[in-house]
Amino acid sequence: MNIYEVGKAVRIRRLAVGLTQQRLGRLAGLSRQTVQQLEAGTIRDLSFGRVVNLLGVLGLNFAPPSIKSREKKCGLWMAAKNASVSYRGELTTEQLQQALATGQAPTNHISYLQHFLDETPLQVVVMAVEETAHLEAVSPERIWVCVAQLARQLGSVRSELWL
Repeated sequence: MNIYEVGKAVRIRRLAVGLTQQRLGRLAGLSRQTVQQLEAGTIRDLSFGRVVNLLGVLGLNFAPPSIKSREKKCGLWMAAKNASVSYRGELTTEQLQQALATGQAPTNHISYLQHFLDETPLQVVVMAVEETAHLEAVSPERIWVCVAQLARQLGSVRSELWL
């Protein structure tokens, strides 16, 4: 596998989960230009750690980049469990799906959604967005708009990632 093949896999997956190059760069700690150069196959060098982090955000791995292991995971369930870890009650997958699909935070689950936006691993957020888009039969881009709306509404400390 070479950097050109990695770039092709990144572009296909990025589009599939509805991320712009800018947003993917923010999530992976890279510039938009670096993502663009990787996808175009024009980047000369990108450290292994940065590639691994980028692929991880997208749910890809090196053997070759594939979503097979991602398809076995339940992103909404993982995200809801992660958001519920510090609270007495529990955020259900249906409640999280509804919030992600509408951009509205139910009053009794604001803390859970703040935890989701600020603490949940980025790979799990991407999975939850992808599953919500599939279940709601809308584009992932539409769900990312709702995530940004939630981040603004709740004052997420990671709001720059979601905008």
